[in-house]
Amino acid sequence: MKKLLTLSLLLVASFAFAQTGTPEVKKQNKTAVKYGNTITIEDLTSDLNILASDALEGRETGKRGQKMAATFIKAHFEELGLVGPVANGRGNGYYQDVKLKASTTGDVYLKVNGEQIKNIEGDLLYMGSGQTTDEITTDVVFVGNGSKEAFEKLDVKGKSILVILDGNDRAARNEASTQAKAKGAVAMYVVMQNSDTDFVKFKEKYAHYFTGERLSLDNGKAKDKKVSLASFYISPSVASKIMNTPFDKLSKSNDAFKKGKKSALKKVKAGKATYKLENIVKDLISENVLGYLEGTDLKDELIIITAHYDHIGIQDGKIHNGADDDGSGTVGLLEMAEAFAKAKADGNGPRRSILFMPVTGEEKGLLGSAYYAEHPIFPLENTVVDLNIDMIGRTGDRDFETEDYVFLVGADKISSELHQISEDANATYTKMYLDYTYNDEKHPDRIYYRSDHWNFAKKGVPIIFYFNGTHADYHKHTDTIEKINWEMLQKRTQLVFYTAWEIANRDARLVIDKKVEKN
Repeated sequence: MKKLLTLSLLLVASFAFAQTGTPEVKKQNKTAVKYGNTITIEDLTSDLNILASDALEGRETGKRGQKMAATFIKAHFEELGLVGPVANGRGNGYYQDVKLKASTTGDVYLKVNGEQIKNIEGDLLYMGSGQTTDEITTDVVFVGNGSKEAFEKLDVKGKSILVILDGNDRAARNEASTQAKAKGAVAMYVVMQNSDTDFVKFKEKYAHYFTGERLSLDNGKAKDKKVSLASFYISPSVASKIMNTPFDKLSKSNDAFKKGKKSALKKVKAGKATYKLENIVKDLISENVLGYLEGTDLKDELIIITAHYDHIGIQDGKIHNGADDDGSGTVGLLEMAEAFAKAKADGNGPRRSILFMPVTGEEKGLLGSAYYAEHPIFPLENTVVDLNIDMIGRTGDRDFETEDYVFLVGADKISSELHQISEDANATYTKMYLDYTYNDEKHPDRIYYRSDHWNFAKKGVPIIFYFNGTHADYHKHTDTIEKINWEMLQKRTQLVFYTAWEIANRDARLVIDKKVEKN
């Protein structure tokens, strides 16, 4: 173990403390500790042995295993005496039906100079758009790295664009897509590799994400749905064919523009390409599972605790059990529900109400939480906070001073008061190292926007996201229960519990004193 924290961790920690001051070590609330201690490794293990078992088939959204998991969670809530708050809902009001559209890719291809390049079979990987089209032919405009500056003097309305990115830069790709939509482009071709060989490796690694069933919220009739940008990954050689320009010349033009030569992109003449899309759609229903614990004198105010209980199912014949992602967060939520239910049964129930809500569809695009945020069972204006848990049972793939840590994201984004409550709860009860590496909205991994808390944050609800970081088994069939660090799972769960206890029982509602940073 290293003797000193890395400089970067110290800087991040000092920045956080500078915002709201040093955490206050308060006298422990004996009642809170009594119920916090009911969160045991034995119970966490028992629940996770069920949720992360092969019998649940990887809990893929809308599939049999996910519905089996929902049944297990509902039974747990019923046993605790929590209320199912969904009016006329299935499962005695514990299920909030999430209406989805399930899409699969049919016949998709690209034509360049009469040559047909088929999706997956050729150097083409279709990212999607939700459309079915006849053949569409457009001019293709080279926009370099797709930055806002690159689009300024280029006419792309009704045309397609071609972008060259430095590796799998998610933020740059999103920026290019945003600019393309705003400027009226209809399709986007993205090059991220310097060679066709590297593109083939990329395609083999990620093709299943784009060829499998894709889910989206059912927002009504198709005619009301906004048309999305048709997006494709292509190899350097395909880019060269589209633009009728050697790829190294395209790259040099891109580099020249980034170095300040504003005319570099306009010197590349527009190319031309034809694409055809087929999107096969069917209706699907999945479920958020809701367990409601009514508060006392402040019962009209609500705390929501979320964790996604879905995972990615069976791929290449292997069950992806998702023990850490997010079996760990789900069982932590179940244990907190039990602790608060016991407190209420003993006459020590929370002043504010609490909604325990394992959500579906996180792996498919934060769908369950997005549905709840648009169709809340309890008014969002009465929702005080969302505490969201996604992966708290392992050690991430960074160098750490100690395994006794957790990443915290978002606590200071909307309510500086929430950040201080979180810090104080840890200083008083759990005494972990709180790592704020991913708290920066501009961090390349964009963690602030990538779990279910974001759907509450963008509605102005204060949030905290608890996370142990990714690891070598992330989204692999090797994310299994024997790799869970049970002591850390227990301790991280208890931190969320003590934070929720303080928020649920304090006199004043959390102060909202910051504007939401848009995605």
